[in-house]
Amino acid sequence: MRPTGLTANLNVADIEEAKEFYTDYLGLSVEEMNLGWVARFKTPDGRAVVQLVSSDATAPVDSVLSIHVGDEVEAAYEEAQRRGFDIVYPLTTEPWGVRRFFVRAPDGSVVNIVSHSDDAG
Repeated sequence: MRPTGLTANLNVADIEEAKEFYTDYLGLSVEEMNLGWVARFKTPDGRAVVQLVSSDATAPVDSVLSIHVGDEVEAAYEEAQRRGFDIVYPLTTEPWGVRRFFVRAPDGSVVNIVSHSDDAG
């Protein structure tokens, strides 16, 4: 697998309540995406990114990390299965346009392996 990006997912009780701290205080002032339950903020130069998650819309658990893999999401899923990793959310095409699955790392952290339509390649 060749990751094309990595985003930290921070669990927050309320995205709108947390927004001021991350945007105004920390300077992650560009709201790249906001679906109500998940929002991504970054610095104007794009070098720092954080994703706030209040509760995943479709998966049974929240992930702590999103690994972007472009068009390799199916291969990553097959490799995780081959290695016997705990798949906590199966490979799914979501209504908001991503294809993803969640896998549990050996330390117990849940990782979102994701392909966005604009990062395939």
